[in-house]
Amino acid sequence: MSLMINNPMDTVIEVKNLQKSFRNMEILRGIDLKLHKGENIGIIGKSGCGKSVLTKCIVRLIEPDEGEVYISGNDVLTMNDNELTEIRKKVGYLFQGGALYDSMNIRENLEFPIRRTQFIRHRPEVESMVVEALENVGLLSAINKMPAELSVGMRKRIGLARAIILKPEIIFYDEPTSGLDRLTAGEISDLIVEIQEKYQASSIIITHDLKCAKTATNNIKLLKDGLFYAEGTFDELSHSDDKEVRDYLT
Repeated sequence: MSLMINNPMDTVIEVKNLQKSFRNMEILRGIDLKLHKGENIGIIGKSGCGKSVLTKCIVRLIEPDEGEVYISGNDVLTMNDNELTEIRKKVGYLFQGGALYDSMNIRENLEFPIRRTQFIRHRPEVESMVVEALENVGLLSAINKMPAELSVGMRKRIGLARAIILKPEIIFYDEPTSGLDRLTAGEISDLIVEIQEKYQASSIIITHDLKCAKTATNNIKLLKDGLFYAEGTFDELSHSDDKEVRDYLT
């Protein structure tokens, strides 16, 4: 399975000099990043280094201290609440734990983002979107089940289905393969590539799983001490002259 080649002229996210501190602890110290249409960028680094903080700053779930953020050319940091709500509709999220609502069955979990955004009101169209999303992750048979009835891997797939149900232009994956056995983790990584190819989605993938990073990304950035310490393809970083970079990937 091959990854798409992005168009370097088609930038969907641009971050300039992004900075964020918590209680005098510098987490992000001047991050620059560009994400192009159809590109998957992997962000790797030690736990607590600021990977998730970065993605939350991009959509202002956390307010950055300094810097600039643009999504599809729109200045995110100057948006009012209504404008921010609209721009967030372009972004899908796969949270680390799947973040399904235990009191809702799978159909209701997938309907929730549709109804929350009032994107579609007609029942047949909502049903069609739910079915398509579940078919994309191979779990249509689970449509009437409760989350507690599913394995960890199946809940990850359902979380992925919910992330893509509105066909977002951008997807943030937060540790998409954590807690999974090697086979299931590989299946999730392959699904990420399939979604990229089918929808030309652009993604930021936060991961400690090096196999996922190798399979599902076009480019990898190593976050260290609040800055991108190194970047390149998996093969380029694996053969870096910097032993610290090589050691991280082995």
